[in-house]
Amino acid sequence: MTHPSRSRLGVLLGSTTPPEQIGAQAAAAEAAGFGELWLPEDYFFLGGIAGAALALGATSRVPVGIGVVSSVVRHPALLAMEISTLARAYPGRLMPGIGHGVPAWTAQMGLTQRSPMSALRETLTAVRGLLGGETIDEEGRFAAFRQVAITHPVAEPVPLFTGVLGDKGLELTGRMADGLLVSALAPVEYVRSARRKLDEAARAAGRDERITITVLAAANVTRDPGQAAATREALKAVLAFYLAATGPGPLFGAVGANEQLANMLSRGGPEVVAAEMPDEWLDVFGVVGGQDTARVRLKEYLDAGADNVAIATVVAGGAEETLAAVGELTGEFTH
Repeated sequence: MTHPSRSRLGVLLGSTTPPEQIGAQAAAAEAAGFGELWLPEDYFFLGGIAGAALALGATSRVPVGIGVVSSVVRHPALLAMEISTLARAYPGRLMPGIGHGVPAWTAQMGLTQRSPMSALRETLTAVRGLLGGETIDEEGRFAAFRQVAITHPVAEPVPLFTGVLGDKGLELTGRMADGLLVSALAPVEYVRSARRKLDEAARAAGRDERITITVLAAANVTRDPGQAAATREALKAVLAFYLAATGPGPLFGAVGANEQLANMLSRGGPEVVAAEMPDEWLDVFGVVGGQDTARVRLKEYLDAGADNVAIATVVAGGAEETLAAVGELTGEFTH
């Protein structure tokens, strides 16, 4: 999917965004020059599909992504029906993302799967087939289809993204998906490794096309050099919360931080992480400080193999300034 002269910098609207503000914020992001807009589906905050509909309706050009729906929350036929509705109403602008879902959230709904990877594989296969006009009649491990076809298939292929972290998910993405939405807190080293693994998986599957990578970047940026230190301090508490909530995993393992993080969490929660984490972790796992620092960090992500970087304004008090500061850089990073 090509969009001439669009910025490689995007925006992720936060899960706590009041629904009645989605349209206005989406329009402001487009006017500021951001090249893509992502709506989250974090249970139980915003509905990603409904949120995307609001954003698409309030804008005219910017591509809108859903980042990401869980493969187990909706039957694939229902998901395909929802995607086709938006894709036909707003041709070439929808980027649906599908992932496993946070286990704690899916467990709250009684939707824990014995094989989340099978559910994701079946969902990707079925959604793509149904969008393309296929009739599906099969019994899968996750979902059953009995002569299912959607009434409004989509003429042009809809790019399907995944939201995965581990090697098995990256391999599946390289074989079956069109893009990868990389979770916030990803270091540049993880992005570089993910690009290599995606390319290898795509080649092994006989695919020639490049798998798009969009990185979500936790950001707190200012236009005022005198406030750069304050932005770092403000991000620290938020970053500590997310590090504690996420725990050791592929993102932090990419820079050898898992053991150190696990040690902190063995002695407490976010307060221990905030007190003990190295100051450089702010730069490793986020985009923080002044515009010059942000410019360098964004370029590092793109040079590592990302196609786009979407800013996630995780510090509530700094969201407006961050969007303004990064918005001034959008013209420097274009396709």
